[in-house]
Amino acid sequence: MKAVALGGGHGLHATLTALKRVTDDVTAVVTVADDGGSSGRLRRELSDLLPPGDLRKAMAALAGDDESSRLWTSLFKHRFGGTGALAGHAVGNLVIAGLLEQLGDPVAVLDLTCRLLGVKGRVLPMSNEPLDIEADVTGLDEDEKDVRRIRGQVAIATTPGLVQRIRLTAPNGRPAGCPEAVQAVLDADLVLLGPGSWFTSVLPHLLVPELHDALVRTRAKKVLVLNLVPQPGETAGFSPERHLDVVCEHAPELKVDAVIADVDSVPTPDRLTRAASVLGAHTHLAKIAAPDAAERHDPEALAGCLRQVVDETGVGGTGPWR
Repeated sequence: MKAVALGGGHGLHATLTALKRVTDDVTAVVTVADDGGSSGRLRRELSDLLPPGDLRKAMAALAGDDESSRLWTSLFKHRFGGTGALAGHAVGNLVIAGLLEQLGDPVAVLDLTCRLLGVKGRVLPMSNEPLDIEADVTGLDEDEKDVRRIRGQVAIATTPGLVQRIRLTAPNGRPAGCPEAVQAVLDADLVLLGPGSWFTSVLPHLLVPELHDALVRTRAKKVLVLNLVPQPGETAGFSPERHLDVVCEHAPELKVDAVIADVDSVPTPDRLTRAASVLGAHTHLAKIAAPDAAERHDPEALAGCLRQVVDETGVGGTGPWR
């Protein structure tokens, strides 16, 4: 079974960790609009550089279990301490940045580093050029209805206002999808979107025209995985069904087959069922939160839920289940 997961950051890491328990053929398609932390510093210091942080996290999630792979993965995660120029940078971010400057081709760089970490699947950027996010936000002025435009992933993720809509901007104007990522979606048996920062990690994939068209056209079964808790800033006060509403608002042509949510995170299942039906989806409620962290998905539980969804929706593929 060919599975593709789209997202970024910790949310995509959770999905990939679950998916690798289900199939060996996993492709991660990663957002490239991060402008914070080590990635943001590298973007500012090295012009036109893809932010490497989320790409590195996706590779770590899919890394092999042999001794060599574990060593390289540990090294890629390691962050320099101290107070100097390297403080806070992850080693993997610097390696990816150096290879991008040497090879130029992001897909070739990621394929090379995936081999180094023993990744069985593939990690691809949603675009081969760094993108920026703009958001229309209300609630920041005396008149609560006034709309202010905010630019940047970090600024949007931490805004005290209410995000209404987002857009992507690119150096050359129109964001272009990575051809290999587009083809992976078209060839997939199963496509997962979410969980993660809804406006800055999940929805951006729907705003890259080529990726959007592939998601609409693909014959793969499409599954939305909802967050366990609202996120301060981006989705503060959002109900589970509101997450689906904004998907419809940003990509009205998109239809999905299933919506997965944690049963304890859905106070009104009927409302979620109605919202999912607008997308053409059935809801699947299960206990998928980690026992020791209500905001984090349990990989084994999420994998079990994915197996159930696949069985019920009749996903094709010839690979064996784990």
